[in-house]
Amino acid sequence: MTTKLGFRFGHALLGASFGAFGLAGTAAVAAEQITFVSQGGAYQQAQTVAILDPSAKKLGITINQDSIPDAWPAIKTQVGSGKPIWDVVDTPTGYCLRGGEQGLIEKLDFSKIPNAAAMPEAYRNPYSVSYEFYSSVLAFSQKTFPKDAPNSWADFWDVKKFPGRRALRNHPIATLEAALMADGVAPDKLYPLDVDRAFKKLEEIKPNITVWWTSGAQSAQLLNDGEVDMEMAWNGRVSAVAKEGAKVAFTYNQGILQSTSLCILKGAPNLDTAVKFLNEAVDPVHQANLPLNIDYGPGNPKAFDTGVIKPERAAQLPSEPANAAKQALMSYAWWSSPAGEAAEKRWATFMQK
Repeated sequence: MTTKLGFRFGHALLGASFGAFGLAGTAAVAAEQITFVSQGGAYQQAQTVAILDPSAKKLGITINQDSIPDAWPAIKTQVGSGKPIWDVVDTPTGYCLRGGEQGLIEKLDFSKIPNAAAMPEAYRNPYSVSYEFYSSVLAFSQKTFPKDAPNSWADFWDVKKFPGRRALRNHPIATLEAALMADGVAPDKLYPLDVDRAFKKLEEIKPNITVWWTSGAQSAQLLNDGEVDMEMAWNGRVSAVAKEGAKVAFTYNQGILQSTSLCILKGAPNLDTAVKFLNEAVDPVHQANLPLNIDYGPGNPKAFDTGVIKPERAAQLPSEPANAAKQALMSYAWWSSPAGEAAEKRWATFMQK
């Protein structure tokens, strides 16, 4: 069976065949099918090759694909209408949790999802399961720091020992965690976040932040063009510009390990097939194929036991056990709580000062 990529325009799902995705748009629609949603671009292309096409073939189903940068508004609209057209969504884990709490996302029966049930409890919740990992890391210019580069958030905050232009993300998620680690909180002792302490620490560094970036592309450009000497950035963005020849690097030490997850819309039109697909999508072998196509770590740690990911490649990935051990695992349960929502609102006030 096949996967078919579609893009959402208004309320219509338009199927199409894209050679770059290796898809067969002319294949007959199977008796069983789902509509899968992700963020598009190189990421969705990679997961199509590594996970979606193999899953469709193994299960004998058709996977219709849709692509949208931010699925959350559409999830609320579709479920609110009582007639959702999507089945499985790949979206930030916090949205899955928030959606579950608001009655927008199906509660999972892990007895029907053995691959997910075998994953660490911290990698799943009642409404979703981790699909891939990325990290917010401390990245730096090797031109500015050929030796003795910054290696912790305390170093990032130390403007005397490590002078230079700095950038942080214009968003509280991961940024508050970095501030607390800079203030001496251990990565495994962050939650519940001491929000007052985090913002107090951010006030210290705020005068030294040249840019508050708002997109991964912008963060990569800042490093690539030499506009900043160090910054918080997503590991895959740094790796991409490094491969293109930029003299940049990053450390996983005190990174913030983050994930997107798979969840199923409440009232999904193909619920049983969606559950079967979700189990297949986190199969260790399929998961191991993902980092062969893009710089993201597998959501299922058993992928590292398959032999598919070679040791030198594994060492580059955020969810590789040794790298994960150096980092703070993002608590999406905290960020989806009232305290987390209040911290997000407080961020806007902090930035306006």
